Amino acid sequence: MKRLLIANRSEIARRIIRTAHAMGIDTVAVYSDADAQALHVHEATQAVALQGNASADTYLRIDKLLAAAKETGADAVHPGYGFLSENADFAQAVMDAGLTWVGPPPQAIRALGSKSAAKALAQARGVPCLPGYYGADQSDERLLQEAQRVGLPLMVKAAAGGGGRGMRLVTEMTAFAAAVQSARSEAQSAFGNGELLLERALLAPRHVEVQVFADAHGHCIHLGERDCSVQRRHQKIIEETPSPAVSDALRARMTRCAVQLAQAAGYVGAGTVEFLVETGDGDSPHPNPPPAGEGVKPAGATDGFYLMEMNTRLQVEHCVTEMVTGLDLVEWQIRVARGEPLPLTQDQVRFEGHAIEVRLCAEDENFTPHTGTVKHFRSPLELLPPPLGEKRSGLPPPLGEGWGGGTRANHLRFDHALYPGQPIPPHYDSMLGKLIAHAATREQAITHLARALDETEVLGLPTNRAFLAACLRHEVFKTGHALIPFLQTQGDDLRDSLLKKELLEQSISGLLAVLAVNSLPHWGRAGVGARALPCPFSRPVRLRHRGHITDVAASEVPPHTPGLVAVALDENRWHVQRAGIDLFIEDASFDPPENSQAASAANELRAPFNGKVVAVHTQPGATVQKGDVLVIVESMKLEHSLAAARAGVVKRVAVQAGQQVAPAQVLVSLEPV
Repeated sequence: MKRLLIANRSEIARRIIRTAHAMGIDTVAVYSDADAQALHVHEATQAVALQGNASADTYLRIDKLLAAAKETGADAVHPGYGFLSENADFAQAVMDAGLTWVGPPPQAIRALGSKSAAKALAQARGVPCLPGYYGADQSDERLLQEAQRVGLPLMVKAAAGGGGRGMRLVTEMTAFAAAVQSARSEAQSAFGNGELLLERALLAPRHVEVQVFADAHGHCIHLGERDCSVQRRHQKIIEETPSPAVSDALRARMTRCAVQLAQAAGYVGAGTVEFLVETGDGDSPHPNPPPAGEGVKPAGATDGFYLMEMNTRLQVEHCVTEMVTGLDLVEWQIRVARGEPLPLTQDQVRFEGHAIEVRLCAEDENFTPHTGTVKHFRSPLELLPPPLGEKRSGLPPPLGEGWGGGTRANHLRFDHALYPGQPIPPHYDSMLGKLIAHAATREQAITHLARALDETEVLGLPTNRAFLAACLRHEVFKTGHALIPFLQTQGDDLRDSLLKKELLEQSISGLLAVLAVNSLPHWGRAGVGARALPCPFSRPVRLRHRGHITDVAASEVPPHTPGLVAVALDENRWHVQRAGIDLFIEDASFDPPENSQAASAANELRAPFNGKVVAVHTQPGATVQKGDVLVIVESMKLEHSLAAARAGVVKRVAVQAGQQVAPAQVLVSLEPV
């Protein structure tokens, strides 16, 4: 293997480039029009434009990727994760072109990449599975019949793909048809496959997965488990290893089943076997377990585990496994693809300390994705002293930034593709990067990671940075009792903690220094630095944050405000960060008096972000109630239902299915009843 084409983008492309270059392998990056200035494009040995923006026109085009490989003389392809990483047809096409595929064999992808096929194989090998339906008959009638047989609560799932897309929980049979339609639509859009499966739902389990690795010589081992229970929209945002709730006995049973499943499928390479685990703890009511049978433990069991699926690729959260083992999993992937045996036996794998990862996303605390431009960025690693002692062998420094924290037991790693001026387009998912902490204990890792989030500076658009830190510091998570419903039950408390009045007031006082230095637009654009004699007198200013107006007095000779950073979003808006809090503040000094503006806004449904209209569920003249879904918009690979803010009669529908929309664009206008 001399030249590796990376069929992916952003931080995972950078991650693969890093290891490939360390191994003396040239790399080829591919990129969409939106990613023309992305870091992975500049860091690869060569780069090829794919022409277009949408995934379907670029990163999902097998013909374009193979043409790029031929053009550059690449002799191998690494798919990363997402996109075509679990597409057996792509793997086969790469191999048919005479190239090395850095991934499992196509037949293993087919056997395990489909959740339905994986369940059938698992049941044949005695791996525990929940009762469900995994059949080929996808008619609405058959699905309803099987749903009634399996019973409630029920999970409707996309048979292909992952990332939580195409999943819907059904607790009332009257909602089943709508759940099927929505899940099928999202699955078809995300994976090009609308096939569904049905499964008995557990309402408050843990999500625990096992990292497995196999070579072409018959060897297969595990590299421990990861707990990924903190999720929003069925997508992980916090992952850690080891799980705070898995005993040695349970770990032995789960890892044995994971290895057996991989071996049964003839697996080669890195893979992850995902389980739902009932532990009987956490902040949510313990659900009634499904009836015994099909590998499911009887009611009252406290350590039942049930196969969800197997991901036939490298996982986003592979970093925490690397931190506790000291291994480079991408290097292992490349060596196995070259036909080498696994570098270690099971007995030679060593686990040290605790590692936790958070996914930094371009979304607000309500999990709404946002597009925009990164106007300022600084990694927390810039604030750390040079590392002391020896880093763990096998894993190169992350993205050239080096280890931080001073000792082997207190490492910080930031896998990202961020830079000032970077556009965040709506065509891909919202993840910006992954921040990982490794320490001797779980408590130390939590403290280290939360502080690193406070010190991460990403300004220009909303991120979940502060929300993630609040999750880490929440007592339920700190004590190791967070289950999958954690954000459902604790989300409001977490959001409220970010809006405390004292933090808001503290941050606003610091903001005034920035406003004074840069000068508000109506004061002139010169700024203090251009004034010979800055005015010592204060001026009245009205600032708006989340609809709340604060009257303050600002001076052009500001006080020192440590720990504060701010950027102007436009002439009247600022993004401010201080003390781990993000504020989006507007100058309301010259706003007109309160009038009917709020009522007018309630009569308009506007797009909250860039996206594509998937469906319109109303028409002019229709009477709607508050909460009725009027439009579904797809953004960052997810579908979002937009509902009426009040009852009314539809006056105008301004969009149609397939149309691209921009933030604040009017979608539907209402007249009051």
